[in-house]
Amino acid sequence: MIFLNILLLLVGFVLLIKGADFFVDGSSSIAKLIGIPGFVVGLTVVAMGTSAPEAAVSITAGIQKSNEIAISNVVGSNIFNLLVVAGVCAIIKPYSIEKIMLRRDFPVNIAISGVLLLLMFLGNALGLIDGIILLALFILYNVVVIVSAFKNRSTLEEDEGKKLSPLLSVLAIIGGLAAVIFGGNLVVNNATEIARVMGLSETFIGLTIIAIGTSLPELVTSVVAAKKGESGLALGNVIGSNIFNILLILGLSSSITTIAVDSSAIFNVIVMTVVTALIFIPCLIKKSMGRVVGIFSVLAYVGYTVYLLMNAKA
Repeated sequence: MIFLNILLLLVGFVLLIKGADFFVDGSSSIAKLIGIPGFVVGLTVVAMGTSAPEAAVSITAGIQKSNEIAISNVVGSNIFNLLVVAGVCAIIKPYSIEKIMLRRDFPVNIAISGVLLLLMFLGNALGLIDGIILLALFILYNVVVIVSAFKNRSTLEEDEGKKLSPLLSVLAIIGGLAAVIFGGNLVVNNATEIARVMGLSETFIGLTIIAIGTSLPELVTSVVAAKKGESGLALGNVIGSNIFNILLILGLSSSITTIAVDSSAIFNVIVMTVVTALIFIPCLIKKSMGRVVGIFSVLAYVGYTVYLLMNAKA
């Protein structure tokens, strides 16, 4: 029976990833057809599209009261993104970091991790008020980013990209969204069953298997960019995705249904916050991410996974 669960879990991951691709293509095409600048599409639609797998899983888990998966999926994805995705890209080719990212986006990532930790400490749960706070911060951050992008529009290249017909665009959005929702259900249901059968905690499954699976779009995109000599895109992709994961996904999830918080969840959010700060320090000093930091990051993730495995029993 567990083999069927594993198979359905893999099918769920495929639906999540391909569904997100179709959703991004359709949404980007619609935006371009009605004249929204390409860089704004990239900052909003594409960023949200790459976070669609995490959103589907966490929201579904929250509705089904699988609180451990709802939170650990976001936390695990963020840790994986920062240590493995950004780290592997730095190993492939070290990259410089944009000043705006060091001044604004990286500190924002650290700050909102602290805000999340504070909200968890205060209420032992993430409820409607917490969700509204996170969503308000999400809107504020995006307004700042988009206004800044428009101010610097002359320095940015417009990317026409691929345009679909209006009908195909709508079909891509509907089909992609359906695949993401159905895939999210498959992942949550079968991951929960695997955890139960193997005697593993939902937290471990969420922090590792589900987190890695839902982070595949970021990993593939960043590694391909690194191989093309555009490693600098990796950290931007990672930081943007991590901010969206915390503010949008946990904001939506906790607005829909109250998510209970335990000591394990708080500990892992602390790990996420500390990891983000530790990676930020050498990046700020050197204005780049080199191979040494990349190797350290990947090894740190291996060590973290080993620790989780040692404490994986439910």
